[in-house]
Amino acid sequence: MYQYTITEWILFFFIYSLIGWIWESCYVSLKKRRWVNRGFIHGPLLPIYGTGAIVVLLFTIRVRDNAFLIFLLGMIGATVLEYVTGACMERLFRMRYWDYSNQKYNVNGYICLTSSLGWGAFSVLLVMGIHVPVERAVLWLPQMAVDVAAVLLTVIFTADFTQSFNEAMDLKEIVVRLAQKDERIRRLQKRVEVISAVAEDDFQQYQTRVEEKKEELLKWKEQFEQEMRNLGMHKEKVYRHAFKVLHRNPGTVSKKYADALRQIQEILKKRK
Repeated sequence: MYQYTITEWILFFFIYSLIGWIWESCYVSLKKRRWVNRGFIHGPLLPIYGTGAIVVLLFTIRVRDNAFLIFLLGMIGATVLEYVTGACMERLFRMRYWDYSNQKYNVNGYICLTSSLGWGAFSVLLVMGIHVPVERAVLWLPQMAVDVAAVLLTVIFTADFTQSFNEAMDLKEIVVRLAQKDERIRRLQKRVEVISAVAEDDFQQYQTRVEEKKEELLKWKEQFEQEMRNLGMHKEKVYRHAFKVLHRNPGTVSKKYADALRQIQEILKKRK
């Protein structure tokens, strides 16, 4: 059994990330009836597919002639990867870039039975079909060419990933700020309601307290307006970044910041 070099593994990762991007971008574009550059990064790569392919190959490389074991081991490895990736991305960005909550037999919305079976079928197709010519092509290349290509692609990918990561963090920032703004507005409304109720009950008795609350609200209002001015100073940049992320991932959802995410999605729709 041939043992791949590190740079050959890296090249496999980029090849399958490209294949995954082609497949998913075409699939989502057909569903949306408009072109969607699918994925977390800008370039024509979907790292989850490249990583999934590597995991499948590592799990099945010793049983590549047994279709059943390829299906089983590939399904297990890819499903674990999908769950860990989904959970980590949601914890980091406070949003889900895919969600299986509406699917039957799902686990926390990160994985589901249909997806896992799909990964198993993909594993068989990959190992016994797609990987055969891909492996032949990569092994045909001179080792020096493989090494140079792996290094160049890694540098380009790292730069792209860094920019995409920053854009995702900008999206997270504006969603969190919008959620905080909405919460503060709700608190202000409640305070006004309480003050109004107290004033109606006994204006003379609570007049002093009302004035104190009024001054407190005015101070809070000034602070709030200043924060909104600060947010406005860079909102155009953040909106542009948010648009890029959400355009590539139209199925993005967030349980904690659902209302704020819906607001930014509506704003971006009007800006198209």
